[in-house]
Amino acid sequence: MDTVNAYCVKCKAKRDMNEPSEVSMPGKGGPRRAMKGTCPVCGTGMFRIMGKA
Repeated sequence: MDTVNAYCVKCKAKRDMNEPSEVSMPGKGGPRRAMKGTCPVCGTGMFRIMGKA
């Protein structure tokens, strides 16, 4: 999979996620796609909301 850039709240910087995986978030207007992974520097969980499915 391509690299996914997301913001790490612990490092306070944008980084490429390690092991990104697509997840689906339920919502009132229909499901939303998101990417979930970990920060390569500190190991904190990262989350990026993508467009609608």
